[in-house]
Amino acid sequence: MSPVLADVLQVTALIVALALVHRPLGDYMAAVFSSGKHLRVEKWIYRAVGANPDTEMRWPAYLRGVLAFSAISVLFLYLILRIQGDLPGSLGFAAITPDQAFNTAASFVSNTNWQSYSGESSMGHVAQTTGLAVQNFVSAAVGIAVAVALVRGFARSRTGELGNFWADLVRGVVRILIPISVIAAVLLVAAGAVQNFAGIHELTTVTGQTQSISPGAVASQEAIKDLGTNGGGYFNANSAHPFENPNGFSNLLTIFLLLVIPFSLPRTFGKMVGSVRQGYAIVGAMATIWFVGVVLVTWLEFAHPGTASQLAGGAMEGKEQRFGEGASSLFAVSTTMTSTGSVNSFHDSFGGLSGGVLLLGMMLGEIAPGGVGSGLYGMLIMAVIAVFIAGLMVGRTPEYLGKKIGTREIKFAACYILVTPALVLIGTAIAMATGNGESSMTNTGAHGFSEVLYAYTSASNNNGSAFAGFGANTEFHNTALGLCMLLGRFLPMVFVLALAGSLAEQKPVPETAGTLRTEKPLFTGLLVGTIMIITGLTFFPALALGPLAEGLAA
Repeated sequence: MSPVLADVLQVTALIVALALVHRPLGDYMAAVFSSGKHLRVEKWIYRAVGANPDTEMRWPAYLRGVLAFSAISVLFLYLILRIQGDLPGSLGFAAITPDQAFNTAASFVSNTNWQSYSGESSMGHVAQTTGLAVQNFVSAAVGIAVAVALVRGFARSRTGELGNFWADLVRGVVRILIPISVIAAVLLVAAGAVQNFAGIHELTTVTGQTQSISPGAVASQEAIKDLGTNGGGYFNANSAHPFENPNGFSNLLTIFLLLVIPFSLPRTFGKMVGSVRQGYAIVGAMATIWFVGVVLVTWLEFAHPGTASQLAGGAMEGKEQRFGEGASSLFAVSTTMTSTGSVNSFHDSFGGLSGGVLLLGMMLGEIAPGGVGSGLYGMLIMAVIAVFIAGLMVGRTPEYLGKKIGTREIKFAACYILVTPALVLIGTAIAMATGNGESSMTNTGAHGFSEVLYAYTSASNNNGSAFAGFGANTEFHNTALGLCMLLGRFLPMVFVLALAGSLAEQKPVPETAGTLRTEKPLFTGLLVGTIMIITGLTFFPALALGPLAEGLAA
């Protein structure tokens, strides 16, 4: 079988699997967040934290819950990392330094999972499971909760109430993330992934050298790492490590896991607003951008210039040798478009233009399909912008799902789309101007600049992947990237929840002959065009200095 045919079959199998679970999983999640009943274990959790899950919250109260919970999570994880050397199961590893502990705590709580450390030589069992793995669950659930709050803003009228944050958080963990993660972990163990709490093994290699191998609860963390679009690997090599990703089945399973919830949430949105066609329009826009990205990167990598690359059938340096160029490209596009950060190849090894596509996937706001929860609310913000633009074109007051998009709503949406570009561009500029960016670059010229631009794009968009040549473990980058991760995660949530509250307070606007039909393919095309134009105008100069310059010079 030719590599091209194998890659086509792999993508086809993935699309079929996602299509099969889209409806049942989407409907199940809609039922979870619409139910008035609480499971017994959920009641125990509410009692432990002192929360009343039946109390409705307006958007300021909902936001306070998000920020308070996340702040406590940062402090809790920071403390674990700082005292790791005194904890049982530390495997002899010392405490993490203050700047790196701050960066890691900010990273995992913000669902970024940027790693400036090597897990197998830095983190013990307690830090990995009690600290990092727990945040993989709850940070993903926070994203889902905020998305559900925005959906309620569209679905409700004449009330500013958006539900209860604590109920949404707990249900997301207990009813969605844990059950699927358990199934996924069992499948990964069956495929050969490691799952134990053994100590470090000292082995002698064939050359007589000693090598230390750190085992751990790898399969369970791998499952939620991808399902929750987190991305933080147990090992430095992440999903290129055979303990995390043993074979072709596990590789396809992990890609499926990082896409399954983001691609199913539009169905949840459609069910909750009372029109599944609206969900199809949103998922259609997501799928279009993702599929084009997969085709572009795969084609560019197979057609990479150079005699060695052509003889190898593609640019295989730094790629996943076990699975081939296509599987590496599919994984790379899926992870950069879902705010996951999990990798099975070095993105630093991708060509200038294909690396630019990976960068663009993050710069779009990771909405195709985006992170768990964050992808849906990001796409809905872009839908509000698209409706507003369409209203200007025809001279009508824009409406979306029976809600007027007025001055207040468009200000919240505009503030949302300005946050991450400001963090990316200002962060990159400061790093380069102070010399901290240049000193961390492995390469020079356009590719070296791309390493810095990629790092701040990844952190500000809560992705977590990196151009592997970038030296991030410095006091400056640990602090600067940590701040970018926190601001890039929680500032947009402020505007999302404010928009949700504003929409929920409105009364429904009756549909007329002039109302834009937002469930039609025409709107899907308008939405995709709006996303590309806004992103292109914002980031094109920076892309021209890095990946475009490198690609055109090749």
